[in-house]
Amino acid sequence: MPTSYEIPEVLDRREGPYGEVVLRRHGELLQIIANGCFLMDTSDGRSERMLVDAALGALDDRPDPHVLIGGLGVGFSLAHAAADPRWGRITVVEREPAIIDWHRAGPLSALSAPALADPRTNILETDLVGFVNETCATFDALCLDIDNGPDWTVTDGNGGLYAHTGLTSCARALKPGGVLAVWSARPSPEFEGSLGNAGFQQVRTEEIPVARGVPDVVHLAVRPG
Repeated sequence: MPTSYEIPEVLDRREGPYGEVVLRRHGELLQIIANGCFLMDTSDGRSERMLVDAALGALDDRPDPHVLIGGLGVGFSLAHAAADPRWGRITVVEREPAIIDWHRAGPLSALSAPALADPRTNILETDLVGFVNETCATFDALCLDIDNGPDWTVTDGNGGLYAHTGLTSCARALKPGGVLAVWSARPSPEFEGSLGNAGFQQVRTEEIPVARGVPDVVHLAVRPG
């Protein structure tokens, strides 16, 4: 028989603008589930930190870069960016109001409270796909982590972000020499080809070793100067 420790405890369940989102506790871990699809938990965070570090490392030491983080999630990417004084501004786009609430006044605040209080941080409650397509702002880096990868999206509407039109919008939202970094639960050679076809240069994939199975990866690409 499973023990109470082994049975996830639902802390909050809400119907959001894109379906059901659930925050649950499983032992010491907090987990986010969207429409029945496991998104992420607080078990590690190495790949989220690598997403941010890889983007910064590809920027060639430009002063006070402005990073857009797509997806607040459990807050690893935001917290890691805010802990680095080299970032000039940090904008986070999150479409689920429940996730923002869990960070501002819920269980996830333990991870993100210092980052949310950082004057460099700005949280935008909006859909990343629409934001990238419509924004007139430009960023030095886009760090995107809203799906399980380009080939495994949480909702069908996210698929356009990884297609030619979406990648063209990402390039337009980047300053010359800016970096696009996309987290994925598995490598995607097809996505690498799509990045090149959209005009990005220096396309590469960095792996994050995991205990079992296929490694997580960060896809990196640079907008030409």
